[in-house]
Amino acid sequence: MDSIYHQVKEFLEKGETLAVATIVSTRGSTPREVGAKMVVTAWGEILGTIGGGCGEADVRREAIEVIRTRKPRMVRVDLLDDISSDSPAVCGGIMNIFIDPWWKGREEEKAGKK
Repeated sequence: MDSIYHQVKEFLEKGETLAVATIVSTRGSTPREVGAKMVVTAWGEILGTIGGGCGEADVRREAIEVIRTRKPRMVRVDLLDDISSDSPAVCGGIMNIFIDPWWKGREEEKAGKK
């Protein structure tokens, strides 16, 4: 995990905008617990995981949009696919994921808007 934080720091120091996706709530069976994080770069590279599969791909797409707009958003990942579908997305639960953009100087910008 320390290497992920080191990579995040390097990306931010280079002026990159990243998105941090955090599971904030779950219901039913999910692949990861509340608090699990995944970092997404502007070009779609993923550091960490919130569970893999189709749900993670959906969050990755949303994260790239969050990076583009620099506006956070909440995403619901539904893992309740029909059991007969043989889909790997069938865990039986729902995850709510908060995606937050991070960039160098973000806190200074926010302080200046107050």
